[in-house]
Amino acid sequence: MALSRKTQIWILSVLTAVMLVFDQVVKVLVKTGMSIGQSIDVFGDWFKILFVENEGMAFGMAYGGDAGKYVLTSLRIVLVVLLFLYIRSLVRDPKKTPFGVLVGLTLVLVGALGNIVDCLFYGLIFEPSSMLHTASFVPFGQGYGKFMLGKVVDMIYCPLIDTTLPSWLPIWGGRHFVFFQPIFNVADSCITCGALYLLFFHWRYFSSTK
Repeated sequence: MALSRKTQIWILSVLTAVMLVFDQVVKVLVKTGMSIGQSIDVFGDWFKILFVENEGMAFGMAYGGDAGKYVLTSLRIVLVVLLFLYIRSLVRDPKKTPFGVLVGLTLVLVGALGNIVDCLFYGLIFEPSSMLHTASFVPFGQGYGKFMLGKVVDMIYCPLIDTTLPSWLPIWGGRHFVFFQPIFNVADSCITCGALYLLFFHWRYFSSTK
């Protein structure tokens, strides 16, 4: 039996609130408790907390300085609004849309929203972080950057393979090799998990709605 519209809205709202708060709590703890480049081993060498700040797009990619950052943040806001409106339209008819589709879309929404918060406000409320300095909160507006120019806090580093390749390998022999080098955050994880969940388990829904 399909969940009622009211129940779906309640579950999706709780999911959004919990994941958004979790994302922000982790970021604030890292921002105010670690210096840039500081690392903490969680599970051996393959799962670490490594504090870096993202100047632009996901996984540390850059995007054209301050002007590009304004464009990117504005685009993120527009996409979040459109995705929210899309989810709301799907919830209006709970019998037509599988609840899993709504969960996957909500995870993507939460992830995008979590990184938008960093961009909008972190420059206004935090000191700059560096390799020698751990940031603290400052009075609103006296931080390291302007509105929409905050840096996204990243900290999850999973170098599943970190080794030196055998010398007998052609071309790459003897080189240091790390598999999966991106450093990301909880919000990025929500986007990735939500998108993969939709791709693997609900692709038929989207193909049938074309």
